[in-house]
Amino acid sequence: MNGEIKLPPRLALIADLVPGGTRLADVGSDHALLPIRLLMKGVIRSAVATDIHAGPIKRAEANARRYGVTGLRCVQCDGLAAVSPEEADTVVIAGMGGETIAGILRAAPWVCEDRLLILQPMSRPEILRETLSALGLRIETERLVEDSGRIYAVLTARTGVQEPFSEAETYVGIYPLVSREPLFDRFLGSWEKRIDTAVNGLAGSGKQEDAARLRYARDLREQMKEMRERYAHSR
Repeated sequence: MNGEIKLPPRLALIADLVPGGTRLADVGSDHALLPIRLLMKGVIRSAVATDIHAGPIKRAEANARRYGVTGLRCVQCDGLAAVSPEEADTVVIAGMGGETIAGILRAAPWVCEDRLLILQPMSRPEILRETLSALGLRIETERLVEDSGRIYAVLTARTGVQEPFSEAETYVGIYPLVSREPLFDRFLGSWEKRIDTAVNGLAGSGKQEDAARLRYARDLREQMKEMRERYAHSR
């Protein structure tokens, strides 16, 4: 069966970032709609879809048969454990927490060797960005997309020296890259609200162990304020 696969905005943006002619590894692929669509469009040469659970892999295999695609291998494994370096020039890891994505990258050192990484953290982006720098990877692109009422950050990275970035940028994104995005104003505002909530909560705690966290949150708030002013002046 052939037919059009309509991707949700988050996956559609990721699909747009996948270069033509590449060999793709899609980690946590679930139904494998992303690699199937790219194969159907002739964008990629081949793909490996992985998931840690058996159910999604069965659905991915069923979808591959349904849409009549070849060149897709579906495998149940943790992260990239069953993917060989020869199978992937581009690696997509989306829909997971930043800490989980960081762990997957650390467990597969070959991804740091001249591969394009397309990453979409659902939470803890600060851990992911710090890990990329520690692994000798440089963030090349920061994109924002709205999907089901939420704004998501999608970034690309590959081997290279990362310019230093502030603590606030580990959360919001590398300013020169992400501030170009039409959704940046709203995205920054959402982070400002979260940090303000944290500051207010910690300030009323009165617990000694929260003092360091309060100082950190206040520093973040000041850095985001400076980011806001810089953005306003650039308009």
